[in-house]
Amino acid sequence: MAKESVAQRIRDLRAAVEHHNLLYYREDAPDITDAEYDSLLRELMVLEEQNPELAAADSPTRRVGAAPLEKFSPAPHRLPMLSLENALTEGEIADFDDRIKRFLAIPRETDLGYVCEPKMDGLAVELIYEHGTFTRGSTRGDGLVGEDVTLNLKTVPAIPLHLSSPDPPRLLEVRGEVFLPLKAFQRLNAERSDEGEPPFANPRNAAAGSLRQLDSRITARRPLAIFCYGPGEVEGRAFDSQCDFLSAIASWGLPVNPLIRKVSGIQGILDFYGKMMEARESLDYEIDGVVVKIDSFVLQRELGEKSRSPRWALAFKFPPRQALTLVEDVVPQVGRTGAVTPVAHLRPVEVSGVMVSRATLHNWEELEKKDIRVGDTVLVERAGDVIPAVVRSLAEKRDGSERRVAIPANCPECGSEIVRIPGEVAVRCLGLSCPAQIRESIKHFASRNGMDIEGLGEKFIEQLLRLGLAKDVADLYSLTREDFMRFDRMGEKLAENLLAAIDNSKGRELSRFVFALGIRHVGEHTARILASAFGSMENLMNATEQELLSLREIGPQVAGSIVNFFHNPRNSEVIRRMTDRGVRPRVEDKRLGGRFTGRTFVFTGTLNRCSRDEARRLVEAEGGHAAGSVSRKTDYVVAGADAGSKLEKARNFGVRIMNEDEFFAMLRGDRP
Repeated sequence: MAKESVAQRIRDLRAAVEHHNLLYYREDAPDITDAEYDSLLRELMVLEEQNPELAAADSPTRRVGAAPLEKFSPAPHRLPMLSLENALTEGEIADFDDRIKRFLAIPRETDLGYVCEPKMDGLAVELIYEHGTFTRGSTRGDGLVGEDVTLNLKTVPAIPLHLSSPDPPRLLEVRGEVFLPLKAFQRLNAERSDEGEPPFANPRNAAAGSLRQLDSRITARRPLAIFCYGPGEVEGRAFDSQCDFLSAIASWGLPVNPLIRKVSGIQGILDFYGKMMEARESLDYEIDGVVVKIDSFVLQRELGEKSRSPRWALAFKFPPRQALTLVEDVVPQVGRTGAVTPVAHLRPVEVSGVMVSRATLHNWEELEKKDIRVGDTVLVERAGDVIPAVVRSLAEKRDGSERRVAIPANCPECGSEIVRIPGEVAVRCLGLSCPAQIRESIKHFASRNGMDIEGLGEKFIEQLLRLGLAKDVADLYSLTREDFMRFDRMGEKLAENLLAAIDNSKGRELSRFVFALGIRHVGEHTARILASAFGSMENLMNATEQELLSLREIGPQVAGSIVNFFHNPRNSEVIRRMTDRGVRPRVEDKRLGGRFTGRTFVFTGTLNRCSRDEARRLVEAEGGHAAGSVSRKTDYVVAGADAGSKLEKARNFGVRIMNEDEFFAMLRGDRP
């Protein structure tokens, strides 16, 4: 493959992985299987390893998950919550074992001690105990910063509010997986059906949705459970091994999966994996594999981590669950950005306990490669028990009546020409007035994570378009009471509420406004970076590509997309019209060129003048970066009382150490 083709493939893969990270971690609405996501990520990792000059600091291979939702307070992790590399075969387990032995210079015939744990299919969280009292709980988020869901986690009966230990550690960070038992999941879905609410697709989505409720009383009504599996930062207690740690926290009242076992060598791993495969159907919770970890913490520290995963652990995944059915039709679907994608309409079939009648085909190139035809018998899977996908067709079952599906020449919604843009897999409708794009654009703009226009749902948006009242998002701010009264089944009180919700949205945070605009490749996390860096819509609209590239986590593809968006006269006109109609996004505190721009701080120990979270916000407000762990790229470590292992690590790396008073002096500008 030519170098430029490789570079383009890497760019496409990065965009695809970031997109699916967003759907999976933040929206709890993935649209591809775990197996397909793993395939994309693996291909990207291989290409970057083979072409290191094309690797980038903002590549998703160096990140975990997605940024936290804005409706919860950010909760930085002192130590990153990393993801795990996957293994799918016995050969990959053997390679994992061999890599560890080579790295540690251990003879190949040695049987290493491993801990094997059922891989729970839930939501990763971190629990923090200070002097034995539960003080904060958070989701994993992007691995560095999660969402503070302390109140909701306090409703989970299995989580002790106080450790049952007469001498608990000063600080204990423990990681675990929140999940919904299967019987509870079935009862919850039955109740939702009785109340006319859509059922959850699977237990993981139900657990994630329950834990992310703004009203903790709703969470309390959901019978969530948890198993704890690993440490974060610990002060005041040392552990020799994973088994030692699990035994200790279990004795303090934290739930630990009773199926966890210590095994010896590769054969021990394979035996445990086989037992879990057999037990899988009889368990009252979902597992999708086995987690394999080196037991010794000394060896774990020696092995260390790569950019997004530890070298000492691996997820040995189960084969995906599958079923056979017929493709009754393939229907093009138009998204917010004009991408036209094929969706398979299937003869309903049960897969992993869920009736499936639609499945994604991702894009037309994939459809052609898999040679999926209307009338085909196909293999459908719900890998990870999430959104179903068509794996392959069974050509041997064809009788000649099957029909190939071509890329439509025109948009099914507006009739405009469909084109394939060079360098992209997707085909797009370029119709500026395409109702599907307008519908999805308004839906995205008004969404909870965008401008949060309460009550403006899909049915009302459809009526806006049918009555010709909205051709773009700016038209929302020209709507009148009389306009809403033209809607079907619209009362005066509801019309007033909708108008009030639209008016209230005019002062949303700048980051939400940037996200709501729907700029390609700009999700919530990137929107926050942009809003914090530039401080106003005017500054962002005038930003150069070079200014954008100078920001952490902004790469060439994202920078180019932002510049192109704001250089489009139609987009600028829409923003101007919103401004004329009173939309004034609130300016963020952080600014480009602040006192700490380009500098990275790490806080450790107890601060007297403020909390560590408040200190981190002070750094970010001055354009700096507050990290959770010390590295050679750290500029300053601020050490409070009872500073932990970060202080020693800072000394080893030669990082500049200061106390709290020196930090505040620096904040005032009294010292460099």
